[in-house]
Amino acid sequence: MEDLKQQAGERAAELVTDGMKVGLGTGSTVHYTLLALGRRVQEEGLDIVGVPTSVRTERTSLEVGIPLGDLDELGRLDITIDGADEVDPHLNLIKGLGGALVREKIVAAHTRELVIIVDSSKMVEVLGTRSPLPVEVFQMGHKRLHSALADLGCAPALRMDDDGSPFVSDNGNHIYDCRFERIPRPHDLEMEINNVIGVVQNGLFLDMATRVVVASASGVFIKRR
Repeated sequence: MEDLKQQAGERAAELVTDGMKVGLGTGSTVHYTLLALGRRVQEEGLDIVGVPTSVRTERTSLEVGIPLGDLDELGRLDITIDGADEVDPHLNLIKGLGGALVREKIVAAHTRELVIIVDSSKMVEVLGTRSPLPVEVFQMGHKRLHSALADLGCAPALRMDDDGSPFVSDNGNHIYDCRFERIPRPHDLEMEINNVIGVVQNGLFLDMATRVVVASASGVFIKRR
């Protein structure tokens, strides 16, 4: 599985060309993209500027030599490369198990092309069948949201850190991982979740991905919208 992640991550790095403004996603698969881009910057003189979607990605990017910029100053990005927890046949996504869904969605919304990199196990027929749906919420009154989220047909679980304390995102919020059996109408569910007062954002990334780089045992292939 780690080899498949590396194949997908490195293949996506080949899509970046000189002069691009690049959104840099978060996660174990994107980590290989960051390493590959860092090598290209150092060895080829690749001229890019990146916008990281998490503190972790920012740290890794600086370590490998990727120049970074600010989204407000750069404006619309040329390409964003990110991972996903599920991808359906329409290239709709569930993201957020890495805890960076809000920043990932902001960056994705301000890019011309969103390239998603996954191994073949992340491909599903219907969203929600493999992964819970992360929902980021404000810390204040977050326990009151449990029943409101459950009323939408899921089993919400407050994400915890290894030390037993509630997980806190880079934005200072908590995350509920909401387990649905399936999500047949993701657009409707997205609106319902975002109407819950106290919700910051959800992990449904709908109609955003333009290409998905999939690594499987038989090779790497690209699905396009």
